[in-house]
Amino acid sequence: MKAGGQRRSMFLRMLLRAWLVQPGRMALAFLAVVIAASIVSTSFNLYLGSQTNLLSEFRNYGANVIVTGRDGGQLPVAALDRMQPLLPPGSLAVEFSYAVARTHRGQAVVVAGVDFDKVRQLNSWWSVNHWPRADLPGASLLGSRLAPMLSPKGESFELSFDHRSIQLAGGSVLRTGGDEDQRVYLPMQEFIGRTGVRTSVIEIAVNGSPEEITATLRELSAALPEADVRPIQQMVDAEARVLDKTHGLVAACSTLIIITTVLCMLSTLTSWVLDRRKDFAVMKALGASDRLVNLFFAAQAGIMGVLGGCTGFLIGVGLAQWIARVNFHAGIATRPAVFPAIVLGSIALALAATVVPLSLLHRVEPAAMLRGE
Repeated sequence: MKAGGQRRSMFLRMLLRAWLVQPGRMALAFLAVVIAASIVSTSFNLYLGSQTNLLSEFRNYGANVIVTGRDGGQLPVAALDRMQPLLPPGSLAVEFSYAVARTHRGQAVVVAGVDFDKVRQLNSWWSVNHWPRADLPGASLLGSRLAPMLSPKGESFELSFDHRSIQLAGGSVLRTGGDEDQRVYLPMQEFIGRTGVRTSVIEIAVNGSPEEITATLRELSAALPEADVRPIQQMVDAEARVLDKTHGLVAACSTLIIITTVLCMLSTLTSWVLDRRKDFAVMKALGASDRLVNLFFAAQAGIMGVLGGCTGFLIGVGLAQWIARVNFHAGIATRPAVFPAIVLGSIALALAATVVPLSLLHRVEPAAMLRGE
């Protein structure tokens, strides 16, 4: 036991001396590991954090899934209640009902029934001068193309459904640049009471990755066979393209950094070995086996990888937070799951950089080296 303890003590002193004999080169190799670990940590923390932020930002641009009745018919009763349990957390589903009304001049106008609070959450990008209160009589939201015709000065206006007139309040104007500008929006209960028309369309902002959205589409289609469930392809494709490009950029940068780090460490450790060939020759002359020399060198690289990985992870977390604040004006959550990957990757990098130096050590002949040959 005493002899084993002495061997371990000697081994540790040798490791310490390796750092003290040429601290500059060892510090350079350590710095290479720290830089690689910090940049990779920054990249992955930013990627994972930005993925969440990007998906959240996409939800601000409206629905990515639309559900309609087959052949243009109405949706079945309680369709939304059947769908709701299948939606991922954070998703939002909004019902729309459509009918045609007539102005006092007999012109046809598309009228939609909606829940103002929910549609405001779903389409936060809509430009509305002020949202109407659904609890007030005659509440309406008027498309900007209809406003000059129906309510040019914000006054009340009249529409009729099947010769039954309804007086609506003006003043709330919607501008999107799309078809919404040619519609009049009413509170859902008021709309159903006037027209008797049930839900025609359900627009859903499904939260999650493109794969999760696809899985949700399959579940919704199975739960509602009497309805058409389809993605709004432009939104889904845009999400997939942005995430794929971000993933590719992070992977490319990380690969380049890893290659550069390995080359830097390889050069540093090889120079360090060549300068200390006599030390290793003495070790072999005193009976050190190739296994012990390998263990000694691998232990140095492993310690360097652990310390460099831990330091780099902490630096990377700080850099990721700073970049997110400066560029995105929002923080990102620290990803503890990245820590083991960074440390293990740093150890692997350090060990990979020892392959060439170890092959040089195995060629060292103690007698020839100690004679100065």
